[in-house]
Order: sequence, then structure tokens, then C-alpha cells
Amino acid sequence: MKKAKVISEGLNKVAKITLLFWIMKIIATTLGETLGDLLAHTLQLGYAIGLAITAVFFLLVLAIQLMAKKYIPLLFWLVIVGTTTVGTEISDFMDRTLHLGYLAGSLILITLLINTLWIWKSTIGKIEVYPIFNKKVELFYWIAILFSNSLGTAFGDFLSDNVGLSYLQGALVTAGVIVIVVLLHYTTKISHIILFWIAFIFTRPFGATFGDLLTKTTAEGGMDLGTIPATAVSVALLGILIFYSHKKKLV
Repeated sequence: MKKAKVISEGLNKVAKITLLFWIMKIIATTLGETLGDLLAHTLQLGYAIGLAITAVFFLLVLAIQLMAKKYIPLLFWLVIVGTTTVGTEISDFMDRTLHLGYLAGSLILITLLINTLWIWKSTIGKIEVYPIFNKKVELFYWIAILFSNSLGTAFGDFLSDNVGLSYLQGALVTAGVIVIVVLLHYTTKISHIILFWIAFIFTRPFGATFGDLLTKTTAEGGMDLGTIPATAVSVALLGILIFYSHKKKLV
């Protein structure tokens, strides 16, 4: 019996939902925001080219992840970074190139996310985020994550650009939502799957607004560190935690 359990866990494809998972998720979203801005603004490639580059990276690492036989921290978090980066470009492309606005973009993305989760539930019978053994389930998982990160980006930009909150205020608002979700998790019987996706969505704008706080000019309410230093710091922090995950074999 014990042997079967070990074999089963060895075939899991995704990270366990722990405090470390959420810390790494926030750093990955910060990296996605700074890297997306680096491509679109610092390198002046524009949103369309930035979207194309990040989409190719995302599809490449996703294909490798789907072919992998077990959970590999480096590979898993590269896909997460891919979703956060391409999510930034999708949101900005919808708003600034297609001129849909962040509110309309958020409504479109939340519709796509809800439909993805509904199809997932209808097709598989249930929605689980850990462990995942089945390739079809994993594909639903990554599609939902892509829409969640894109939605989180659009919502974070909506708070700063449309509502008029500063980057710090936006980070505090989204942090408040995350704290409420944590409290609901421990004090109520609300579905842990629902709470997971809410937390996943709101950790995106939290990380994104923190990224903006680091990179935007002081006139825009930021610290004006620049996209390259902020991206380098985020890569270093995430790299250390990925190495730790590999070392501890956290599955």
C-alpha cells in the first residue's frame, strides 16, 4: 500500500499548495510584470511583438511541461512565469492596442476563466489543483492559470489606471483580499477550490502592482528602479526558491 502511494506521488505534475507556493507565485507575478514591461517599454518592442515573444516562450515551456513524467520545480515555475508574462502582454494588448479598456478586458477574461472551469468540471467531473496525474486535467489547469494571471493583470491595472489608486494602495487592496481569502479558508467551509482560484487571481495584481511600484517613475508613484534591475532581482529570488524546492524535493 505504501509503495503504491509513493509511485502515485512520483507521477504528480504540479506544485503542492503551501506557503512557499504562494510566495513563489507572488515573486513570479512580479517577474512577469517587470519582464513584460521590459519587452514592451524598455526595449520598445511594443505590445504586439511582446505578446508574440512571450506567447512563444509560454507555449514552448508548456509543451515540455506536458511531456514531463513528473513534477520538476524549475519546469513548473518556468510555465508559471510564462503565464504571468504573457498575461501581462495580453492585458496590455487588449487595453492599449485594441482599446477595450481594463474593465472590458477584465470582464472578457473572467468570462473565459469561468467557462474554462465549467468545462473542466463538466468534462472531468471535479476540479482539483493538487495532485494532478492526468494530462487532460493538467491542460485545463494551465489554461485556467493563464486566464487567471491575465485577469489579475487587467484588474491590477484597472485599480491604478481607472480607479486612481497608487501602486502601493493597489497592493494593499489586493493584499487585503488575499488576507480575507486566507481567513475564509480557515474559518468557513467554502470550497477550497473556489478560494484557491480567488487567491490565484488576486496574487497576480498584488505581485504586478509591486512590480510597478519598483519600476515606474517617481512621478507615476513608483520607485524608478527600472525594469532590468527589478527583473534581475525577481529572477534571483525565484531561482533561489526553485533551487530550494529541488533540494528539499518539495512535491
